[in-house]
Amino acid sequence: MAAPRIIMKLTVTGIRKEPGDVLVIDLKHPRKPLLPPFEPGSHVDVHLADGKVRQYSLCGDPSDLSRYTIAVKFEQEGRGGSSRIHKTVCQGFTLPVSAPRNHFPLGESRAPVLLLAGGIGITPILAMARVLERRGRPYELHYFTRASALTALLSEIQSALDPANVRLHFDDEPETRLDLQALLSTLSSDPQLYFCGPPGFMAAVDQASAHWPAGTVHFEAFQPLEHDDAPPEPFTIILRDGALVPVAADTTALAALRRAGVLLMASCENGVCGACECGMLEGQPIHRDAFLSRQARDSRFIPCVSRARGVLKLDR
Repeated sequence: MAAPRIIMKLTVTGIRKEPGDVLVIDLKHPRKPLLPPFEPGSHVDVHLADGKVRQYSLCGDPSDLSRYTIAVKFEQEGRGGSSRIHKTVCQGFTLPVSAPRNHFPLGESRAPVLLLAGGIGITPILAMARVLERRGRPYELHYFTRASALTALLSEIQSALDPANVRLHFDDEPETRLDLQALLSTLSSDPQLYFCGPPGFMAAVDQASAHWPAGTVHFEAFQPLEHDDAPPEPFTIILRDGALVPVAADTTALAALRRAGVLLMASCENGVCGACECGMLEGQPIHRDAFLSRQARDSRFIPCVSRARGVLKLDR
C-alpha cells in the first residue's frame, strides 16, 4: 500500500499553450526556494477543487528544483480533470500538489536506452532524455505524433537535446513513419526500453517488444487499457487471515475490500497509478490495469479495475 504523500499548495508561475491542445504549467512554492527532489519518470497528484485527483508526469529538468513543470492535454472524452484545468488554471492560481512519486524509474544500467513516446507520453520521456544526455549515457528517442503542427514540447526538445539522439515521426509525413515491429525486432548491446503514450500506442509497443528479456521493458500509461465487452462476473477474495470477501458483478474489488474493513489507499481508481496495488498469492486474476509489468502480474493485483475468476487469494 502506498504511503500518504505531502500535499503542497503551489503557485502557477508560468502557463503556456502548446500545439495539440496541451497546457504547460510551471509551479513554484510560495515560500520555499526549492521543491522536493524528483527523478525522471516521477509524477505528482494534482488535487482539483471538485475533489478529483489527477496524476501528471513531471517533464521539467530534475536538476532544477525551483519549479515543477507539468503538461496537461485537453481530453474531450476524458473524465473532466483536463477540462477543468484548461478552463480554470491561470497565472497566480494555487494548486494543491503532492510530493513526487516514481513508478517509472530510469535504471542505473550503462546499457543503451531506447525511449519511445506517443503524443502526451513525451512528458516523462523528456525528463529521462534530459538526464541521460547530461550523464553522457547512450540513448535514442523516438517521438510519434499525428502531425508536426500538433506536436507538444517540440521546441523544448530541439533546444534541450542533441538532435543526433532524436527521431520524430509524424502520421501525416510518410517519410518520417517508422515500423515499430522492425525497430524492436532486433536486440543489441542489452538495451533498455522505456515507453509511454495513449492506449493504442502502448498496445503496439507492448506487442512489438514481447520477445524482449524480462527486466528490459518499462512503461507508464496515462489511460486504462481497452477491454472486451464481456460482462463482469462475481468472484470471491480470500484474505491472509482466511476471511472471505465477496465481490459482486457490479462492484469493484477495491470497494468490496474497503467495505470488509481492509485499509487500502487509492488515487486514480482507473488502473494506471498503482496506489491500491496488492500482493496476490493464488487464483486466476483478470488484469485490467495499465500499471503492472508482465512479470508483476504473476504476484500483484490492482483491485480498482481488475477482477478474477472464482476465488482469488490476496496477501492482505
